[in-house]
Amino acid sequence: MFFRMIRGTLFRQWKKMLMIAFTIALGASLATAMLSVMLDVGDKVNQELKTYGANIKVVPKESSVLSELYEVQDGEASGAYLKEDELGKIKTIFWAFNIVDFAPFVNVNAELDDGTQAVVVGSWFNHHMELPTGEQLDAGIVSMRNWWDLTSGAWLDEQNQTNSNSAMIGQAIAEKQGLSVGDTFHVKGSAGDENFVVVGIFDAGGEEDDEIFVPLNAAQALSDLDGCIDSIEVSALTTPDNELAEKAAKDPSSLTVSQYETWYCTAYVSSICYQIQEVITDSVASPVRQVADSEGAILEKTQLLMVLITILSLIGAALGISNLVTASVMERSREIGLMKAIGAQNSSVSGLVLTEIFITAIVGGVAGFFAGFGFAQIIGRTVFGSSINMRPMVIPLVAVLVVLVTLLGSIPAVRMLLILRPTEVLHGR
Repeated sequence: MFFRMIRGTLFRQWKKMLMIAFTIALGASLATAMLSVMLDVGDKVNQELKTYGANIKVVPKESSVLSELYEVQDGEASGAYLKEDELGKIKTIFWAFNIVDFAPFVNVNAELDDGTQAVVVGSWFNHHMELPTGEQLDAGIVSMRNWWDLTSGAWLDEQNQTNSNSAMIGQAIAEKQGLSVGDTFHVKGSAGDENFVVVGIFDAGGEEDDEIFVPLNAAQALSDLDGCIDSIEVSALTTPDNELAEKAAKDPSSLTVSQYETWYCTAYVSSICYQIQEVITDSVASPVRQVADSEGAILEKTQLLMVLITILSLIGAALGISNLVTASVMERSREIGLMKAIGAQNSSVSGLVLTEIFITAIVGGVAGFFAGFGFAQIIGRTVFGSSINMRPMVIPLVAVLVVLVTLLGSIPAVRMLLILRPTEVLHGR
């Protein structure tokens, strides 16, 4: 009898039940989309921010000390260098897969033919590496400086052997020297000289516009710095800092054993820096705070926005359900009054109505979940250019939210049921 009454109500009031299911589906779809994006947005935002430069810089320990004491540039007048042959070790740390890219740098003071002093920067462009783990990697500034505006020419292709003496120059120095793509210029360093061919001219909007960028080994040869580098820039996917990360950044030895394990095994920028220092001899790795702090702030604000949208959508769904369920109960007031008059208890009548609503909610929730996952893919493709991965925890979260919204939306109708008097409704009052 109970299920017959439910079936009868669902068929008699199918339009109203369809509207309730549609309302729940809208709320569930938006909640699914926002939760899916929110739980997957961290890596996506980090990947986007990585296109704007490195968030970790590694310098020699001696250079770091001088920089702090005398406010000199990293590597300036310190005579301290890192070892080029240790670069591959960066991809052997615990968070190796979070290292997106890295590039070494060596700065050489050189002289052009007209006596102009110029800074020649040696680095990797698209350097191919065979890592100790057996993995292969193309690392360098091609991806780490992709905001540079190439005004003419192309990126230096390090893997093309014909470009071994090629160079990319900043727009400012190109204008001063009257150089264009294809021109050859002569550079003299403290230990040698070399002719370079201009393959690209870039506008970086900063001090790089007055610099000359060449392959790492070419710059090393100019100052007899074979195997030596001034610094390393690392681009890594990180987790926003919290109190534990800030405490560890000041002094890792102050952590308890459990705190240390948590910190070390979480992709905080400070823990990745610490692990890089473990594998690079006599080095100091520190976050580029402008980039690292921006990542955390943007990620937190993005996730907060997702949460607010989810909450507002669920409130709207609850209000919609409340109106629809209340209207449905008012239409059935005579039927409900008759049930009470022949002995039905408030709990039985409430259970009947709630069962009807929850059956409708299940249908709407399932439809909304799949629609929401589709919306998440559209957001991922449109904003981040990649798909959103479905996290298993989204399913129970959406299920709990649908139940809570349905219950909250049904409260006014249940209260009306409890105070409904059979004598009044059956007499048309």
